[in-house]
Amino acid sequence: MKKELHLNPEILHARHLLGRRDFLQVGMMSGLGLALPELLRMEAQAALKNYESKEGQAKSVIHIFLPGGMAHQESFGPKPYAPLEYRGPSGNIATKLAGVRFGETFKETAKIADKITICRSMTHGEAAHERGTHNMFTGYRPSPALKYPSIGSVVSHEFGSRKNLPPYVCIPNVPNEHAGSGYLSSAFGPFGLGSDPASGNFSVRDLALPKGISPERFERRKGILKVVDDHFRKLESSDALDAMDEFYQGAYKLVSSQEAREAFALDKEPAKVRDQYGRNQAGQRMLLARRLVEAGVRFVSLTYGGWDHHNDIKNGFGRQAPALDKAYATLIRDLDNRGLLKSTLVMVSSEFGRTPKVNKNNGRDHWPRVFSVLLAGGGIKEGQVYGASNAFASEPEEDPLTVEDLTTTVYNQLGIVGDKELMAPGDRPIEIVNGGNVVKALLG
Repeated sequence: MKKELHLNPEILHARHLLGRRDFLQVGMMSGLGLALPELLRMEAQAALKNYESKEGQAKSVIHIFLPGGMAHQESFGPKPYAPLEYRGPSGNIATKLAGVRFGETFKETAKIADKITICRSMTHGEAAHERGTHNMFTGYRPSPALKYPSIGSVVSHEFGSRKNLPPYVCIPNVPNEHAGSGYLSSAFGPFGLGSDPASGNFSVRDLALPKGISPERFERRKGILKVVDDHFRKLESSDALDAMDEFYQGAYKLVSSQEAREAFALDKEPAKVRDQYGRNQAGQRMLLARRLVEAGVRFVSLTYGGWDHHNDIKNGFGRQAPALDKAYATLIRDLDNRGLLKSTLVMVSSEFGRTPKVNKNNGRDHWPRVFSVLLAGGGIKEGQVYGASNAFASEPEEDPLTVEDLTTTVYNQLGIVGDKELMAPGDRPIEIVNGGNVVKALLG
């Protein structure tokens, strides 16, 4: 005991964290050449806030992202009593919730307002598309020093695959660099379809065996490749190789999985159902999203449209919103009818909102200070409006909802603790979300 008093305090701390048996092993390795960086790395790993992630009420998430910055004045937070230059050129309609109105193009969503929560006080400070998008995909403000993982990649890291399906899928493609794995291994990155479900020749790349390759021949090739990989792995070990191995394993499972082929087989849906969603980009993308979460995919990121309406915002909404409206309302009804809404959290967001005042081109410019987000299912309270903007839609007036709080709440419903630490390059422990709180008022 007296000898311990003369040890370096950092070593004593490491011994406390690692335990006597592990510490003795470290000591032995030190004698064999284990460098201080390795010892400190082990210490950093031991000191992580490492809560176990357990599946919560939400088993899956569908994130419908509307790139460009959708105006909430024309969608889910209209200002019918504001002066015309703030109210804008579009009308508004009643919803199933008393006193709650939507923009005129959201007739179907108005009918299912009792199934969703409308968050009208979303706020952050990033008015550039890239930075706002980073916020909404990662829960973090951008940093030049570190690339943060997307929510989908964190989910993939914490829970992994179900039923040989990719845990994280992007429809139709990976939408931006912020949808990736960030500082996590690329093995946790998204699976992009490489094709639009609305196209007449829709097929998912890498989901079928090459022509002329039978399943038996595929298995033989797989075995030969394993022998080669094992040989080279004995010569060199690195994170890159580990990630590559995970990719190979995932690819083999995907190509050989009947479950995966069935999940992506959109043509197996009855024609009536495809018509209900809409034979367009919004409709078929959302229908595929439902098929994927029903099959076992944990996180689906879906993008639709372009909402950067600096000009002629009324006609811009008129061209895109009806398809979105019909598809989204059908998705919520369909999930509910199948008993999947309770276990599937559906989030609709954009990177920011639009200016309170209409500009000279009858459009609105970038405005991150307040905008709207829709939440449904996965334990989210039904039929409520959370928060409010002020009379001119320039600032939150009630219950501001930050990116950190929103993201922490989504993670909470999945069973992930927001301040759990993951290890970034340089042995830096980084919280999944920095400073967020679970917004209990959003939960049912």
